[in-house]
Amino acid sequence: MTTDMPSVPDPYATGTTRERIERALRDTGHSVDAADRDALSPSELELLEDFHILGRLATDSLVELAAVTGADRVLDAGSGVGGTARYLAGHIGCHVDTVDLTPEYCDTARWLNTLTGLSKNIDVHEGDVLELAFPDGSFDVVVSQHVQMNIADKARLYAEAWRVLAPGGRLAVWDVTAGPVQPLRYPVMWAQSAEGSHLVTPEQFRELLETAGFRVGAWNDLTAVSIEFMRAFTAGPTPPLGLQVFVPDFEAKLEIYLDNLEQNRARLIQAVLVKP
Repeated sequence: MTTDMPSVPDPYATGTTRERIERALRDTGHSVDAADRDALSPSELELLEDFHILGRLATDSLVELAAVTGADRVLDAGSGVGGTARYLAGHIGCHVDTVDLTPEYCDTARWLNTLTGLSKNIDVHEGDVLELAFPDGSFDVVVSQHVQMNIADKARLYAEAWRVLAPGGRLAVWDVTAGPVQPLRYPVMWAQSAEGSHLVTPEQFRELLETAGFRVGAWNDLTAVSIEFMRAFTAGPTPPLGLQVFVPDFEAKLEIYLDNLEQNRARLIQAVLVKP
C-alpha cells in the first residue's frame, strides 16, 4: 500500500465520528463496550451507517442487482464507517475487504465491526481507491457507493477497479452524476463548494466505465424514485440513530441535495458493470 495519500482536503474528517456515534448509542440504551461481542445488532445501525442517499434500501437493491453471494470475494471501495461491509458480511455471508481514505472512519468501522460481532468477516484498510493494495484479480465484486463525486481522476479509479476484479467480476455502483441544469448548489454531503465536487453527466459516466473495459450489465436512473422516498422520509421524525449523529449540518445538506435532484442539477445512477 502506498503511504502517499492524496494532498486534498478530506471533506469527511471531523475528529469526532466515533465519539458522536458512541454518545448516540449510549443515549439510546446500547452497549458500546468493544469487548462485549455481539453487543449490537447490525440492523440497529441501518439508518446511521449507510452514507449515501436511500441508505440501506440502496445497498440492498444494489447487492441484489449485482447478484452477490456468500462465495464472492468483495471489496467495498470508499467504505465510510463500514455499513455496506457489515450488511454484506452479516446478511450475505461473504468476506469483505474495505478501503477508505479517512482514518477516523476506518477506526470507527473496526469498532462497530467488533460491536456487531463481524470483525472476523471484514478487513478494514486505510488507503486510496486510486491505488489499491491488492493483487490483480483479487475480487469477484467491487462495490462503490457515492465515491466518485470526490474524485477527479475517474479513469484511474475505474482502471483500479478493473485491475482487482477477476474475469467475470462485477463493479456495483450507486452514485451521483451531473444533471443538465448547472451549476450545482452547495454545500452538499460530499463538498462544501465546487472545488471539492467532480460530477460528470450520466453519459460521460457510462463512457468512462466502458472505456475502462467494462460491459454494462444494468443501468438505472433512480432519481425520481429517490426524491419521492426521501421527501416522505424527511417529513417524518428524525431517527435517533441517523446520519445526523456524525455528519455536520446533515439536515441542511440533505435539503440542498434533494433540491439539486428536483431541479435536475444532479441525477442518481445505479449500475452493474461486468469485466468480460
